[in-house]
Amino acid sequence: MIKGAELPPRAEAWSLAVFQQLAVAEGAVHGIAPEQVHFHEVGAIDAIVDIVGTCLGLDWLDVDQIYCSNLPTGGGTVWAAHGRLPVPVPAVLKLYEMRQVPIYSNGIERELVTPTGAAIVTTLATRFGAPPSLTLQKIGLGAGSLNLPIPNILRLWIGETDSRSEKQESEQKERKHTKSEHTENEPKEREKQEVRLQPKSQAQNAFFQDSIVALETQIDDLNPQAIGYVFESLFLVGAVDVFTQAIGMKKSRPGVLLTVICPAEKVADCEKVLFCETSTLGIRHSAQRRSILGRDFQTVKTKYGSIQVKVARSQMGEVLNVQPEYEDCAQIARHHNIAWREVHRIALQSWHHQHHQ
Repeated sequence: MIKGAELPPRAEAWSLAVFQQLAVAEGAVHGIAPEQVHFHEVGAIDAIVDIVGTCLGLDWLDVDQIYCSNLPTGGGTVWAAHGRLPVPVPAVLKLYEMRQVPIYSNGIERELVTPTGAAIVTTLATRFGAPPSLTLQKIGLGAGSLNLPIPNILRLWIGETDSRSEKQESEQKERKHTKSEHTENEPKEREKQEVRLQPKSQAQNAFFQDSIVALETQIDDLNPQAIGYVFESLFLVGAVDVFTQAIGMKKSRPGVLLTVICPAEKVADCEKVLFCETSTLGIRHSAQRRSILGRDFQTVKTKYGSIQVKVARSQMGEVLNVQPEYEDCAQIARHHNIAWREVHRIALQSWHHQHHQ
């Protein structure tokens, strides 16, 4: 439903990540794989509206980072699809554990954080605790219908940090300076400005956090030639990364620790490869969080031909890393019979020349 809704890329990515986070937590609570989870009331229309609506709102507000206060535990019990459950319900506690959320008790025996709310904040929040130093721009207030001993209000504060304000001021000055210039280099200046101000509406250009699963297993009785085939098979079924580490195992046997990083929905496929293609008898799971830099691909022209370059950016759009694509460099190195590292150096030099002259 979410993928078919034609949402803005960042709102879609966030919404899917929140439901993925829920699936991982519910799966851990029930002892099943995330893709086998049936959401019950969590997947009902109101939860979809809550999650997608929140992500649409945050995307519309064009926020860079989200901070959340410490969360109350609540207390008592609540009726759910599985019967009466203690508060916090198991899924909420698991979500707290996955993100190491700071919690506290205010003595109120009610459900104060639902699984839907916990999934949203544990997926999207950059940090929990006190708010960062910022210049407050706007506030939003939402009141609940329950009468509680404390104000039943959710507050949204929107502000700018000093670093963002300085960046915007610098960009405004630069735009004014560029606009006032009329030289033969004007197209290049516009190109430079567009590179720095990539729109966050493109999903691949937006810094975000999501959930990921790490699968681990030790192997000491497998032909090393099979490991390469296992790598290829894992990537084919959707693994994000695969790597090995040399370890010493029982009976003084040398072995490898094989680690697979994959989305929650690909766990079953990756496990099938590991069980079929290796001699392992068991696989460990751990749900983890990862922060992902925004990135975009650009093409630079060199005297040997065009090379694609990957440009990684921070939340504020600052360029943090520039890397020419390996295959492009290798193809040119083989064709012209020159060192790969020389092609790599030329590509980097060309990118910096085109964007910082």
